[in-house]
Amino acid sequence: MFPMAPTPREGTRVQDSASSLAKPLVLVVEDEAALATMLRYNLEKQGFRVEEAGDGQEALTRIAETQPDLVLLDWMLPVMSGIEVCRQIRRRAQTRDLPVIMVTARTEDQDAVRGLNTGADDYITKPFNMDALLARMRALLRRSNAVPVKGQLVFHDIAMDLAAHRVTRNGRRVHLGPTEFRLLEFFMQHPRRVFSREELLDAVWGPDIHVEPRTVDVHIRRLRKSINGEGELDVVRTVRTAGYALDTEPV
Repeated sequence: MFPMAPTPREGTRVQDSASSLAKPLVLVVEDEAALATMLRYNLEKQGFRVEEAGDGQEALTRIAETQPDLVLLDWMLPVMSGIEVCRQIRRRAQTRDLPVIMVTARTEDQDAVRGLNTGADDYITKPFNMDALLARMRALLRRSNAVPVKGQLVFHDIAMDLAAHRVTRNGRRVHLGPTEFRLLEFFMQHPRRVFSREELLDAVWGPDIHVEPRTVDVHIRRLRKSINGEGELDVVRTVRTAGYALDTEPV
């Protein structure tokens, strides 16, 4: 099913680190060493960067440390099951939009439903065709806007250069304070999704920083004032009683 990974040759050139960082990062959570090795080989061959975790607890640690673009998550794992890992991912504001594909040997329909109800975006059973898996991964990455282009985020007419720490709208420079920059970055990573004040506080300020939820309102006003020029659409949508979203559609 999978092509064998070749033995690395002496003198193989290490890939340029800058180009490597532009590639999507996939976390493979799999306790079968042979399968993890084959997945790494095939994914790297297709242009992905790969990190690995061998159990559920390590998976959560690696997610926090590396911030992957997609997780391939085995159902049956030591320490913590894939189902519980998926629940934990969806409970956290920082990772609730992280694409997750559940990989398992279980074939019953109710198991597939259970995995999807837990929060997995897709489900594939072993043994599987690598081309089919790659197609599903790429579709999820496109939907989640998780593939960065040279360190840039783009939404509507707003562009954010993460490396240069620069924001432009319709070609004009937008000056933002550090908090407003982080707030806009988070919104642009999760466009059209509504976040409560508490979720924004956790994601932008951090869970260990104790500030009033109304602080978010102040920075939202500052962000709007900075990015919305005369005659331009207000892309920061207020959803009454729910929170805020980056969106071009009216309520």
